Amino acid sequence: MECNEMTKWAKSLIRLSTFEVETLQKRLAEVVTRRTHAEMKLATLDAEYELECVRASQDPMMSQSLTAYKRGFQMRREAVVSDLDLIVQEEEGVRDSLGMAFEDLKKFEHVAEVTHLKRVANDKRLEDAALDEAALRMKRPA
Repeated sequence: MECNEMTKWAKSLIRLSTFEVETLQKRLAEVVTRRTHAEMKLATLDAEYELECVRASQDPMMSQSLTAYKRGFQMRREAVVSDLDLIVQEEEGVRDSLGMAFEDLKKFEHVAEVTHLKRVANDKRLEDAALDEAALRMKRPA
């Protein structure tokens, strides 16, 4: 009975740990998607700035407004870089949590496996003892 209760306990922990791992995997996917979008936004801003610099070099009228454009570009870029830094920190935290959740899951799976193997060994021992006793009874003269 005790081994069976332990198995139920271990199975419950495995289910909870599996749920936690799956939840963290989904969260990580969401964070990675946000990071990718922020990186794409940063690349787009940089490409737009380069394009404006090329246009300004070809058109004297545009070169006068390039300074104002550059200030706006720098403010937008700094905002995106700041967001990206926060997202990267969040991603690292989620990855750490996911790693710990995987470790916990493996520990619980190990406990369940060891408990199962002990129960199988105990059942085998009881079966062997019963067979030995039956063999002894058969050998005894009546």
